[in-house]
Amino acid sequence: MRANDPATPDAPAAPALRIGPIEVASPVVLAPIAGVTNEAFRRLCREFGAGLYVTEMVTTRALVERNASTMRLIRHHPSEEIRSIQLYGVDPATVGDAVAMLVDEDRVDHLDLNFGCPVPKVTRRGGGSALPYKRDLFEAICREAVRRAGEVPVTLKMRKGIDDDHLTYLDAGRIAEQTGIAAITLHGRTLEQQYSGTADWASIATLKEAVGSIPVLGNGDVFEGEDGPRMMRETGCDGVVVGRGVLGRPWLFADLEAAFAGRPERVRPGLREVGAAMIRHAELLVDFFGDEGHGCRDFRKHVAWYFKGYPVGGEVRKRFALIDALDELRALVDELPDSPWPGAGAEGPRGRAGSPRRAALPEGWLDAPCMSDTERGGMADAELDISGG
Repeated sequence: MRANDPATPDAPAAPALRIGPIEVASPVVLAPIAGVTNEAFRRLCREFGAGLYVTEMVTTRALVERNASTMRLIRHHPSEEIRSIQLYGVDPATVGDAVAMLVDEDRVDHLDLNFGCPVPKVTRRGGGSALPYKRDLFEAICREAVRRAGEVPVTLKMRKGIDDDHLTYLDAGRIAEQTGIAAITLHGRTLEQQYSGTADWASIATLKEAVGSIPVLGNGDVFEGEDGPRMMRETGCDGVVVGRGVLGRPWLFADLEAAFAGRPERVRPGLREVGAAMIRHAELLVDFFGDEGHGCRDFRKHVAWYFKGYPVGGEVRKRFALIDALDELRALVDELPDSPWPGAGAEGPRGRAGSPRRAALPEGWLDAPCMSDTERGGMADAELDISGG
């Protein structure tokens, strides 16, 4: 799949992103997405453009216990030059043990800590985007992760806060900087916002001013190639993190790379080209799972995202969403009409934005910004055997 316009021969290269000793050719990072950003999807995105590609979020307890599913999620293909893993944990000791395990066994080159997950089953136990409100616990996790990581850079991702009355990102940013965190990603929404409304890019600029010694990356509402350079211009951030915008559109990385380099070409695939990308994605999933049926069934959830904006009827979509074998998928793609790129209908937000909702938090969580003994005892169940965010 190629861009519509030829590259300008003397166009400048995209600005590099540096995180500790790591340099990435393009200042673009793939945000962890549960059930999506596995090895197969990361490989597919890398085939389109440069960036830093992070695993799905994995829990530190499951990792220390060497849960089979979790061990698969941290696996990297030999073509992945930078092995980047995102961890979720609520206990400093367990987080430290997980970090040490990955470093000592040479499984990772970059670690990211998740403090941004808004899923209620995580936040109602004090994890994810609820955790930075407890400054002492947040600091302890950051400090222990950095200590146990040694030379491997540790970064973190967080949200603005729990709601507009309980913003935590500036305090958390300063704590992260002081504890040796190598870079911070800020999603410009609160926990209560979920993915609704418009991301507050101004908060990214404010954080960048507050923590001048380490890179700040912006996250939220990067859906087109032009959005990346625009976010960096408006906020002064050092890179952009993309999530929902790549669902069913892995070529967004090609668009972002071209936009950052000042080149005019953009990927505008016709329906048959989209079908070719779907086949490649499914093939990589089969390789990842080592089972054709499993890989094809996992691919089904991507169908609606790939077809967004294209003239594909409900019956055809249903047939794609029921495939069990690669040959079935290939045959269906052969039946697709040679429809051109449909324009704006195929662009913009992907996935469900949802609506703002009251944050699910442990009882009394907002009473004080430091952990009580009762709250410490209640954190035992906060690290669920899940991956997501």
